[in-house]
Amino acid sequence: MRSVSTAAPKPLSLPRLPVPELRKTLDRYLKSIEPFLLEDERHGGLPFQTAYALRAKWADEFASGVGQLCQERLLALDRASPHNWLANFWANKAYLEWRSPLLINSNWWLAFHDDELIPVHAREEMPDITPWQVRRGAWLAHRVLSFKDRLDRQELYPETTRTGIWLRESVAKMFNIARIPKPKCDILSKPPSVSNPDAQKIYIMVHGWSYAIPVYEPTSPPRLSDVQEIETRIRSAVIDAQQRLAAGDEAVPIGALTADERDRWTQNLQYLLNLSQQNDRTHHAICQSLLGLSLDGPSPTFSLTGQDALTSHLHAIRSTNANVANRIFDKACTIIVDPSTRAGMSGEHSPCDALVPSIVAEWALVEGIDASLFDAPEPVPFASSTPEQIGWERLDWVVDEKIKSECTHALERAKAIIDESDDNVFWFQDYGTDWIKGALKQSPDAFIQMVFQLAYYKTRGQFTATYETALTRMFKRGRTETIRSFTKESRAWVLGMLDGNLSQQTRRNLLHHALHAHTTLTREAMTGRGIDRHFLGLKLMLRPLSGEEAALFEDDLFQRSQTWKLSTSGLSAGNLFKGTGFGATYDDGYGINYLAAPDMIKFGIESKTSCPHTSTDSLKDAIFEALTDMRTLCLATDGTAVSEHIASHL
Repeated sequence: MRSVSTAAPKPLSLPRLPVPELRKTLDRYLKSIEPFLLEDERHGGLPFQTAYALRAKWADEFASGVGQLCQERLLALDRASPHNWLANFWANKAYLEWRSPLLINSNWWLAFHDDELIPVHAREEMPDITPWQVRRGAWLAHRVLSFKDRLDRQELYPETTRTGIWLRESVAKMFNIARIPKPKCDILSKPPSVSNPDAQKIYIMVHGWSYAIPVYEPTSPPRLSDVQEIETRIRSAVIDAQQRLAAGDEAVPIGALTADERDRWTQNLQYLLNLSQQNDRTHHAICQSLLGLSLDGPSPTFSLTGQDALTSHLHAIRSTNANVANRIFDKACTIIVDPSTRAGMSGEHSPCDALVPSIVAEWALVEGIDASLFDAPEPVPFASSTPEQIGWERLDWVVDEKIKSECTHALERAKAIIDESDDNVFWFQDYGTDWIKGALKQSPDAFIQMVFQLAYYKTRGQFTATYETALTRMFKRGRTETIRSFTKESRAWVLGMLDGNLSQQTRRNLLHHALHAHTTLTREAMTGRGIDRHFLGLKLMLRPLSGEEAALFEDDLFQRSQTWKLSTSGLSAGNLFKGTGFGATYDDGYGINYLAAPDMIKFGIESKTSCPHTSTDSLKDAIFEALTDMRTLCLATDGTAVSEHIASHL
């Protein structure tokens, strides 16, 4: 009888991120700057051919000279690297060297849909921390950690698939880690060993105080505690905080220091650590904890309805003046719940990209609170008696007058950042990815990127370099690459949409070419053939102290082609999210996160109120208009027809 093998399938291994070919990167770069040169010529600059020939000359000189040396050094670095060449410097250059505050500027945020299994009366305006708020916080933390555990056990997304390998490595970076401020360049904390008790805890913040809460049982291996037990422990710590508040105690808003400029926070953290060993204990416990849970106080905007309520919820997750001190912005993942049980998640960007926590959050949100897993379907009111300390620990800070003063000033600076943020959510519900893929046979992502090109031009009367995130997750320790959405083809289409002399069919043909060009760029970026990460590596291999220089890098256009006034990124369909967002990269630009679902598209848009040239509401209106105009265009024309004169418009 023939035996059947029962051996487990071997895990796959991901290929290394390639170092792109130098000549191909230069050729792709020259193509990417064509729309800028055409715009310069249109506005009185050098003729296109003259300006292009100059850049081509600099590219050739780079390819045959110092660029070849830089390429060889990059290849040598790759050979010496355990994972890939980019991993040597990406986190530092993209995130950790930034000195700007993490608040809005760097951290991402997600607003969750309400849990319909929570009674309506518990989702109404509440004056203070509530038992249902604690229950939803415990539930969400338990669900998120359940995903982590199942992934570790390979019950979800096993390592027999590329997605499983990428997701397991990426999700691991969400937990037990935090960004630590250091002079000039921050670092990431080292994950603790499994035997470290702090590794089995979460930390919660309530009324500005921090507490460590055990969420695993001390078995071998550690077992995730029942959600009822987690709720009990959190409740006990909350009661302690409430009694401290009632006794006239007040938390020093240390959380605001984490929202401050990074070098300022570096100095203040070092001062705190020198002030008391207790501060070192508190900081280590927070860094090494699994994740954060912020139980916020009441918001003054509960009475809002419709779009205003949606926007206020996103603001509450992003941060408001009322809750900015109830966060540790250095933490990679923080769940946030307010007294009406509105919830969301926010986090520090450097350990992993925002798509990763959004995948975890969606899995967590699929199941609402299961009352059968608790002692009672309705949580009882908080007891007024002294709470029984069931394993939780106060994570208090020892402070002096200097730190209190620093916190006051940090709150003022955080308020200025928050007040400056023009952040909004826009739900477009006329159609979604089903129509784009079904009726148009086109990539929804490319379609949405063309929406941004048209909307931006209509509001500004000009084009800009546009960043779209592409994941290089098919490679070992892959992170991201840039898709340069502003192309010669997208420019021609936008100008064609505003040219009254063109027929609708010609505009449709121009759109077809723009979508095709964007899809090609996306494929190149995802498969390790993008240009911006390669250029970063080449520049870092340059040795200016030895007299090495490159005219290509000194060109103003080289810098302008990387000045992302439109910074965009798409996540999942987002059916369980109300909205999402991140901050604009430039004060006169936009940060746009979008969720493209089968029947709708959600946009989270952020800009700065002080800039007279940008307006979140104006761009939102322009996006709606662009989406409507594009559907009208596509319904009125033949998608298979290609004009014989199309080349003259490119």
